[in-house]
Amino acid sequence: MDLTGLLVQVVSGAIGGSAVGAAAKQYSLGTLGNAIAGAVGGGIVGQLVGTFAGQMIEGWVGDIAGGAVGGIVLTLLVGVIKNMTQK
Repeated sequence: MDLTGLLVQVVSGAIGGSAVGAAAKQYSLGTLGNAIAGAVGGGIVGQLVGTFAGQMIEGWVGDIAGGAVGGIVLTLLVGVIKNMTQK
C-alpha cells in the first residue's frame, strides 16, 4: 500500500464520517469529531479491505469504498458508545 492510497482512504473516511454524522444526528460527534472518527476508521478499515480482499477490490475504487465504509462504521460505533455512556 502506498501513501497515496492511504491518504485517499483517510479523506474518504472523513467524508463518510461527516456524512453519517449529518444523516444520523443522534449519533453525531460534532463536525470535527465526525471527521476525525471517520478518518481513523477510513484508514484502518481501508487497510483491512486491502489486506483481506486482496485483488478483488483494488485501486482507487477499493480505497474510496473501504475508506468511506470504515469512516461510517467507526463514526456510528463511537456515537452509539457516546450515547450509551451519557444515559
